[in-house]
Amino acid sequence: MSAPSPSSSSSPSSSESPSEPSSATESVIVTRLRAAGCVFAEDEARLLISTAATPDDLAAMVDRRVGGLPLEHVLGWAEFCGLRIAVDPGVFVPRRRTEFLVRQAAVAATALAGPGAVVVDLCCGSGALGAALAGILDRAELHAADIDPAAVRCARRNVAAVGGRVYEGDLYAPLPVALRGRVDVLLANVPYVPTEEVGLLPPEARIHEARVALDGGADGLDVLRRVTAEAPRWLAPGGGLLVETSEHQAARAVETVAGSGLIPRVARSDELYATVVVGTMPAP
Repeated sequence: MSAPSPSSSSSPSSSESPSEPSSATESVIVTRLRAAGCVFAEDEARLLISTAATPDDLAAMVDRRVGGLPLEHVLGWAEFCGLRIAVDPGVFVPRRRTEFLVRQAAVAATALAGPGAVVVDLCCGSGALGAALAGILDRAELHAADIDPAAVRCARRNVAAVGGRVYEGDLYAPLPVALRGRVDVLLANVPYVPTEEVGLLPPEARIHEARVALDGGADGLDVLRRVTAEAPRWLAPGGGLLVETSEHQAARAVETVAGSGLIPRVARSDELYATVVVGTMPAP
């Protein structure tokens, strides 16, 4: 997992920050982080230093990071699409590759609906995708849902900032019925790690993120199948379902999307190592 960009955090001045350490202290932090296996130790040290309110806070944050807690959980936020997204302990940390999914969704929403697009973010986790997309679009109507209560509490903070609503429940179940047939963009960053491979994930994910946000079933596509099967009932004519998947799962995901009556296509980003399957609702 990559560290949030240090450019997203303003560096405190020596006269304002009680936690700003000497260069020697910063060097000690970098050494501890590097010894703990943090690849981007220098960047992480700067982020911890600029976020901590006091020297005691800084010491505690470094201890938690060295102990294996994801950096974003230590900081309390993750950078995503240029935003600071609140991320509580146990909540899935948005990955940088998923910014590609948001960009694809923004193109689709602008082409279809323009201002006022209706957006649904399923399996929303922290709400990062919906919040980022609503920030790009003009006057988007945003709804998000997740089955994990901790994720819902976190998402409500992020989504409220852009005027959206978050619901707790399994996939479409908690959404207002009035949304059926009205959704222009349906984002679903579903879990897609095959069950047998969850144990191979880095400890930061395997130990500190909810399994429900990672485990996609035997072949990693169980949740995608459920989302896709119901999508035509919710999408507006011409509306799009966008899901992230792995490159080797894309062909089967396309078959699943086509089988639901949606028109599939695949978008890839070599830069972010991201694969997105898009299913478009045929116009009547």
